[in-house]
Amino acid sequence: MTDDKALDVERVGTNGSVSDEVVGRATERVYDLDERTARFGKMVIDFAKKVPFGPLTNRLIDQLIGAGTSVGANYCEADDAVSTKDFKHRISYCKTEARESKSFIRMIVRAVPELRESAKPVWQEAKELHLIFAKIYLNR
Repeated sequence: MTDDKALDVERVGTNGSVSDEVVGRATERVYDLDERTARFGKMVIDFAKKVPFGPLTNRLIDQLIGAGTSVGANYCEADDAVSTKDFKHRISYCKTEARESKSFIRMIVRAVPELRESAKPVWQEAKELHLIFAKIYLNR
């Protein structure tokens, strides 16, 4: 078992839910946003490793990694917010970074069309996270 998997096996959601890596079902949804955003960051990193380096893709890789991994970091900040205004402000960052991730994935697929199939689940998760954070933002 890799160190990364060991960390995931020990990870239990803040609301008591267990991540799908703990129960071993990769297709099961994770409803704990802290865990889900962390998994999204990992998906982004794994996808970015598949993108070949070059003058066309280097900036896109950097932008995607920055946006994709900051969704989880901003959610942690929102979760620790001291006021409703602060929470809403941090959630708006989550929403923005998820939306930007979709855009960068789309541009990477344009630059490297053979990555289209491996990009689909990452783009879909970015879309779902964007919609989740948009709904949270509107309901606060």
